[in-house]
Amino acid sequence: MDDRIFIGGGGDAYGEPQHLLLEYANRHGLIAGATGTGKTVTLQILAEGLSAAGVPVFLSDVKGDLSGLAKSGSELFKLHRAFTERAATIGLDLQYGATPVTFWDLFGQKGHPIRTTIAEMGPLLLSRLLDLSDAQEGVMNVAFRVADEEGLPLLDLEDLSALLVWVGQKAEDLTLRYGNVATASVGAIQRALLVLENQGGADLFGEPALDLADIIAVEPDGRGRVNILAADVLMQSPKLYATFLLWLLSELFETLPEVGNPDKPRLVFFFDEAHLLFDDAPKALVDKVEQVARLIRSKGVGVFFITQNPADVPDDVLGQLGNRVQHALRAFTGKDRRELEKAAENYRENPGFDTATAIAEAGTGEAVTSLLGAKGVPGIAQRTLIRPPSSQLGPITDDERRILLTGSALGAKYDTRIDRDSASEMLARRAGEAAGDAEAAEQPEEREFTHARRYGGGKSAGSSSKRKPDDSIGGALTEALKKELRGTTGRRIVRGIFGTVFKGR
Repeated sequence: MDDRIFIGGGGDAYGEPQHLLLEYANRHGLIAGATGTGKTVTLQILAEGLSAAGVPVFLSDVKGDLSGLAKSGSELFKLHRAFTERAATIGLDLQYGATPVTFWDLFGQKGHPIRTTIAEMGPLLLSRLLDLSDAQEGVMNVAFRVADEEGLPLLDLEDLSALLVWVGQKAEDLTLRYGNVATASVGAIQRALLVLENQGGADLFGEPALDLADIIAVEPDGRGRVNILAADVLMQSPKLYATFLLWLLSELFETLPEVGNPDKPRLVFFFDEAHLLFDDAPKALVDKVEQVARLIRSKGVGVFFITQNPADVPDDVLGQLGNRVQHALRAFTGKDRRELEKAAENYRENPGFDTATAIAEAGTGEAVTSLLGAKGVPGIAQRTLIRPPSSQLGPITDDERRILLTGSALGAKYDTRIDRDSASEMLARRAGEAAGDAEAAEQPEEREFTHARRYGGGKSAGSSSKRKPDDSIGGALTEALKKELRGTTGRRIVRGIFGTVFKGR
């Protein structure tokens, strides 16, 4: 097996052939460029090359074009002649072929439903998703703490809504223990949940939750599975899109064991429309993203950010992206020219040409690349003609997608939602039991009151109709067990860097 992936290059007008070295593919990367300059094709050939090398891939299909990975290219394709000419220019023996693909969709329309639970999302990411204020985020953290201590599983939005109702009812008691729990904040969170539900967010939460082993999978023939998330509809809720991908990244970080410096990544994760992750994000969240990007490579995971302009990515994150493919940037205004110059500053200068000029003049399918070389040293900027893909360029048909979904073994596992006993059902039972106890307690009092009126008897002043506590040994053990199950000893869920559930290794 080759230890590198051919990206492109060659020819008189271009530099040396460019390769992504597999041993440095977990050093992260950037694919940038204006709309229509070839970012999607670059993503497609990287996914093909990684899969062929036995590396699983997870990517989001924002425009619907990447479904073509599942189908072989063809000589009948209208760009076949252009592709063969390009292949000849860069010295590539172009062979058409399909890639093993699994389709996912948060809404379950164009792929297998992909879900997580409220508990696994955690209070920090959920607050980010709902755009909560600091005070409201504080109440969300209290709600999660109470759920942990009370043994209330939070699986879907219904569970969280029921828990917030309970928190609002107990606000006075909880304020004494955790600080101010304002009912106004509870109401604001409930309204935000309603908006999220109207946007389709309810489909994200529930069971069966995604098993990471199903995306970090290698086919029997040794090729890595390419997981494609249908994101064309999801992009209509950009914060939901960004938060979901950030959750998935955090799950990978918290779940996978350390592997040091592997010969090739365990998974490569492509984050398309990366600016949505950082737009209006609080500094605390950006700091955590930077921390995860720095540490997750030791778990064998590479992350590529795809965006129109490198300026969309914070400098602390951008500095960790060792492999870079910069497609054309157009400079129409003074601001555009300044951003172009800044983008060029991210590359080692090539004495043969001006980097900023090369970026501005790059045609469709051309790029300025800088890929990590021996010992992880960044390569100098190179003009590169990107290789054509082996799989189909453009989307497959709905019928072709349906056939692939029907034949997928994962359908039996994920396509049917499971609704097991959780917080909403437990709290409803508690409310019913409390109402029953209250009614049962009232009935003896009413009988005693009626008896006293008729016969002048009754209990003496100061007596109570409440039942005496169970002073038996069995009763004491029962109460102790209930307290232990409710307490923090066994029920507190340890949460990781993003507030998600930490899955013990």
